Amino acid sequence: MIFERRSPMPCSPEELYAWHSREGALQRLLPPFDNAEVVEARGPFEERRVTMRINVLGPIWQTLVAQHQNAVPGKRFQDVQVQGPFTSWEHTHSFEQGSEGGSTLVDHIEYTLPLGPLGQTFGGAFARSRIDRMFDFRHQRTREDLARHTGFPMKSLRVAVTGASGLIGTQLCAFLTTGGHRVDRLVRRDAGAGEIAWDPARRTIDTRALEGVDVVVHLAGENVAGGRWTDARKTEVMKSRVDGTHTIATAVAALDKKPLLISASAVGYYGHTGDTVVDESAPNGTGFLAEVCKAWEGAAAPARAAGVRVVHPRIGVVLSGSGGALSEMKTPFLFGVGGPIGDGKQGFPWIAMDDTIGALHHLMGAGLEGPVNLVAPRVTSQGEFAKALGHVLGRPSFMPLPGFAVRTIFGEMGQGILLEGQRVAPKRLLESGYTFVRPDLEAALRFELGR
Repeated sequence: MIFERRSPMPCSPEELYAWHSREGALQRLLPPFDNAEVVEARGPFEERRVTMRINVLGPIWQTLVAQHQNAVPGKRFQDVQVQGPFTSWEHTHSFEQGSEGGSTLVDHIEYTLPLGPLGQTFGGAFARSRIDRMFDFRHQRTREDLARHTGFPMKSLRVAVTGASGLIGTQLCAFLTTGGHRVDRLVRRDAGAGEIAWDPARRTIDTRALEGVDVVVHLAGENVAGGRWTDARKTEVMKSRVDGTHTIATAVAALDKKPLLISASAVGYYGHTGDTVVDESAPNGTGFLAEVCKAWEGAAAPARAAGVRVVHPRIGVVLSGSGGALSEMKTPFLFGVGGPIGDGKQGFPWIAMDDTIGALHHLMGAGLEGPVNLVAPRVTSQGEFAKALGHVLGRPSFMPLPGFAVRTIFGEMGQGILLEGQRVAPKRLLESGYTFVRPDLEAALRFELGR
């Protein structure tokens, strides 16, 4: 069987080849809806052997081993299945000259399904559909990532990232490395190559290893939705954010060359806004989330006092098909019992994963400081989100989760996160020239869920 997909790309063939050859490319090319994970990638790119675990169907997982071969820098390379679900698989990536300085990405695959004619009869349409979805995603993300890198004013930054293994951090690091930037990940163990050791609980960090960094992106912090808000849990959440931010801020303040500090916050800063739409000029709200966000941002004071430019991206609900809130919320819909939470009128300040990454990247060159809201431009209620998710999944969305049940099951956490919300506008982000790639909710859900 043969599959081929051709798409124009906004860069030269050489740049397109370079993008594919860099560290984060495979991570960026994995569809979030396909449940695949990289186990190991060994050797130089032209001879690299990649081992992955892929979800074939339902509870069935298989190991896929692919070998790179026949690489011609700037023009093409192949990956061939050594072990995996297909009888054979040969994938040729070609990078052809396009018009007006652009290029054409060509993915040509020749594959054979197992079980011969039986496999073709019963699995051919399913395999083709899955390959189509995969390469729809891959070509769109590749094109969008390349457009962002091509238009970025600084071509080679050194960026240190905390929370690098988290939902946002994983994609941010992959995106930056494919753009030719150097990424140093902060880790809470002995540091290896490309890593910097720190221990936020003890407020210690290898400050010398940060010398020469251009940007520090601080994303680490305890998940606020990880359980009921007991007094102990509240203390843990607050401490993780304050201690981590204070550690980073103190370290960058001591550096000879002061980097930009992008220290994450959240739209919970505004508390429950009801029907009022707020921007960055709004005051701090009330409630535990608002208290956490205020202390979180305040912990960066040592950096500000030392003259470091500090940006606080106040991030909304990040939609990703590979984890986070969307993965939790889609489950009841898949079982046909999805619907709004409470009365559904509370604000739902969402942002697509690729716009979260794109906005953080944009902030590295935009010259901003202070708070910047990272949310989609159209204000959405929780009920509108539930309706859109049900439509995308082809499931009903009329089974509400009553407020009393939320309060009974989740206590104060359910009230603060599920029944209250924010209506937030990304005023400063838009004014600084950022262009959203997925401003529409349904389009964002379809992209992340492969629908």
